[in-house]
Amino acid sequence: MLIKNLALVLSTSSLALAAVNATNTTLLPFSFAPLPLGSVKANGWLQAELETEGNGLAGHMHDFDPDITEGTWIGGDYPSYSDLNEAIPYWFNALVPLAYTLNDERLKEQVHQIASSIIANQLDDGWIGPETDPNTRTFWARYPVSLGFMNLVDANSTWEEPVVNMFGNFVDYMLVSLQNNYTDYWYQEDDELQPEDFTWGRVRYADMIVVLQWLLEKHPAGKEQELVDTMYYLYNGSIDWNEWYVEGVYPTQDLSGQDIDPSTSPIFPYEHGVNIGQGLKSFGVVRRLTSNDSLIDTAMNAVNWTFTYHGSASGNILADEILEGLDPWSGSETCTAVETMYSLSYLYQSLGLGYFADRAELLTYNAMFAQLTADWWGHQYMAQPNQPYCQELSESPFWNVNLVGQTFGLQPNYPCCQFNHPQGLPKFVMASYATTVDGNGLVHALLGPTSVTTTLSSGQITVSCDTSYPFGDTLTYSIQADGAFDLYVRVPGWYDSSSSSISVNSGPSSALSPDAQSGLHQLSIQAGQTTVTYTLGSQISIETRQYDTIAVHRGPLLYALEINSTETTSPPHAWFNDAAVVSFSHFYFANNTAWNYAIDPSTLTFYSSLNATHGSLSTPYAPGSAPLWMEAQACLIPWDMYLGSVPGIPSNGSDRVCLGSAQTVKLVPYGGAKTRIGDIPTIMI
Repeated sequence: MLIKNLALVLSTSSLALAAVNATNTTLLPFSFAPLPLGSVKANGWLQAELETEGNGLAGHMHDFDPDITEGTWIGGDYPSYSDLNEAIPYWFNALVPLAYTLNDERLKEQVHQIASSIIANQLDDGWIGPETDPNTRTFWARYPVSLGFMNLVDANSTWEEPVVNMFGNFVDYMLVSLQNNYTDYWYQEDDELQPEDFTWGRVRYADMIVVLQWLLEKHPAGKEQELVDTMYYLYNGSIDWNEWYVEGVYPTQDLSGQDIDPSTSPIFPYEHGVNIGQGLKSFGVVRRLTSNDSLIDTAMNAVNWTFTYHGSASGNILADEILEGLDPWSGSETCTAVETMYSLSYLYQSLGLGYFADRAELLTYNAMFAQLTADWWGHQYMAQPNQPYCQELSESPFWNVNLVGQTFGLQPNYPCCQFNHPQGLPKFVMASYATTVDGNGLVHALLGPTSVTTTLSSGQITVSCDTSYPFGDTLTYSIQADGAFDLYVRVPGWYDSSSSSISVNSGPSSALSPDAQSGLHQLSIQAGQTTVTYTLGSQISIETRQYDTIAVHRGPLLYALEINSTETTSPPHAWFNDAAVVSFSHFYFANNTAWNYAIDPSTLTFYSSLNATHGSLSTPYAPGSAPLWMEAQACLIPWDMYLGSVPGIPSNGSDRVCLGSAQTVKLVPYGGAKTRIGDIPTIMI
């Protein structure tokens, strides 16, 4: 049955239409209820990063990029980079949370302008988007734009009426189309798009169901049954992730060198990195609809298998653009990083298992920042665990990426990451806090310097967390509450119990007692003002990687061997020449120190320039600016190249010998190391 279904991924004409007979219009509640956009703000270094993002590429695409300024979604005629018309939807999904988390009027005006145009241009048949010819339609790009509108309404109630009306008309259209042989969801004989163009919407279905569930719970407008029916049609006609994450089906082997044709391969949608990043949330989304608790175990398997067999130590998925295995020259797409961040935070909210939050922090505080320049004007298309230089390569080590895909710029490769990357950090901040199902508890789910104001059953509360986390170990909460409530702080799985503690109002410190499933430590907070001091101790930990290499962690941070480099620039690389702007630069980094080191892990020593509490952090992810580092004894070893282009497999066994005397090397937080070795060979010195 499974193989039959996989074979029908691209050819759907013989797939029987599943009947929709659902009468229950009540969804399973979240384990921890998300807060509306705007409830959570960033503090300290995290606020500075968001401001830099807003002042960088994300906040200025609206000023110059024809995909936005002349896009067909707003009535323009600019031919976008893809027939899927996804540029404005990606941008809108990202800019709404960025604008409202920052409360930045300039960015909000950009969002409002695009939102007004999209609503005004809705077609009479209910379709949202520029595709006036029904034979050119596919649902996919409606998903990110709908997520953006969902957050816009939560953040600004003045948009509720026009957006809910827009969605009402679109849901009417969508349900009729789905009932008509899954039109706009499956390929039809008269469609001008190709069959593979429809796989994006079918494999990323969970994003649209998130919006439909939000409408059902908050703005049903009398369409409860229609909304539920639409969700079931989307799920029943999907490329179902439950059929992929099955023992004996899911690929646990090295996949490098596989030959997959996206237009014909039934497994391509499952192996595409960004699809996976988006698809991981599907188990939590579908469980809310079906009440199928077996999806909890499936979600755990999906995340665990993905990162065990195809994950980087920095928390991203190794897929360039399809799954590769664990080779350290393989790449991870920036789009994959930000989509996976959102899925992991959603899984924690929906299923309540601390493992998902741990992975969300690992990915955010390491892999995501590593793929961005410190000023947020440049990003990579692909990042490698072992990346001692970011230059034009002589041969691409990736499945389907050009020779400058791991350099930094406007469009190092396909343009999707330019428009999609800004969603990562503001959505992470947005998911930092949640409330408990009893209505009188606040959960600090994703740790960092953030503040929240919300109303619980006991009244309004404001909680502000002052911390240099993930660089510092102490989080100080200043709390103002109208009435008593429970505060839950997440205790990461890596914490060291002997050096961790918590105290209230400068009282005696207590040991942490986190719940085994959620990782939450509970505190009873009284009305009035309260101060909580939370210290998370950690130790150096070693993760075994491919080819007798290791990854070095401490707390939430991964440490990489620092490779010094020289920066050069060129005019911007762009997918379309007219998308390039003369004032932009493309950034290249050439190493000026050796990279072929092996370290003796027994000599690793940790250092910090932070003071005992927080210290000053301005740009902790700028190269050379992190307040933490490690040192170790190391020596140069023989190390062959892969394809004559990038570091390959390091020498091993008796061939791994020192090529000179031992020396001291420095390891720095991975997120700030644009040139680095992340999977580090070991040797006894």
